[in-house]
Amino acid sequence: MSRISNVAGTLSAAGLLIFLAAAQDSPKTQFTARELFYYAPPDASAAKPPAPKPPVPKPKPVEQADSTKPPATPPTTPPATPPATPRTGQNGELPGGGRIVTASATAPAPTAGPALGLKYTILKLVDGDMKDVAQDSVFHAGDRIRFNVETNGPGYLYIVSQGSSGTWKPMFPSSDVDEGSNRVEGFHSYTMPPKSRLIFDEQAGQEKVFIVFSREPEPDLEKVIYSLQGGGKTTPASQPTEPKPSGSGQVLTASAAIDNSMVGRLRTTYARDLIVEKVTEETPGDRKEKAVYVVNPTGSKDSRVVADLTLVHQ
Repeated sequence: MSRISNVAGTLSAAGLLIFLAAAQDSPKTQFTARELFYYAPPDASAAKPPAPKPPVPKPKPVEQADSTKPPATPPTTPPATPPATPRTGQNGELPGGGRIVTASATAPAPTAGPALGLKYTILKLVDGDMKDVAQDSVFHAGDRIRFNVETNGPGYLYIVSQGSSGTWKPMFPSSDVDEGSNRVEGFHSYTMPPKSRLIFDEQAGQEKVFIVFSREPEPDLEKVIYSLQGGGKTTPASQPTEPKPSGSGQVLTASAAIDNSMVGRLRTTYARDLIVEKVTEETPGDRKEKAVYVVNPTGSKDSRVVADLTLVHQ
């Protein structure tokens, strides 16, 4: 009897090991950058107090069955309500009309927190209206463009541009938007430049835009962007004796410049964990758009997202 028990225990242990190995080998669901941009992990349901028990009905007097009446039909049990699907609609639809699509760059959903992401769309003036254009469009002299940036959560946004001179200049934060604050809210579209358009001249070349989005301020970049006349000040000239925290309304000046080494360091440091998805009108989904999604899928509290936007004109 003991030998049979030992054999059964050995088989049970072996079966458990096989089950655990199969569970570990099972691949995790992979998501594209656009899905991670909209995805929110399901919230843990809070503990609810037990529902009060219904009062016990008083027994009714026994009635004699009437043979002239048909037998009563037993009540039908209603079907169970299916569980809700988090952040996705029917047929894999995403908020805003997107869908889960197969892409070359995917990642599993983060376990530590929501993914951090941004998307940008290029707009070109066509027949008096600003219309979406492809990210690899070639522009010509006289073309007027803007671009929209949207993040999937609150944080701090920095945008710098590099012209033919090779010098990086701040574009956002801007004194034209919220008194120069670089704090942005999630799922809100910010148009750049805030109150103007980029106009291409006769000189062919490339205009580069570098975007940084983070949950926490980026100290080195803020120090440069918010400096006044190169003097290292971080407060508005109108209030030189009252320091303000970063992103709270400092005045920007055209003399503030960012060198290539800083941009290169930020790009090298924060671009390793990113996945990128270019969405066109041919991408499956109810919502047709031309946009680029850049997402950091780690879910880390100090994660950053960086994006390079290159505008080619001939």
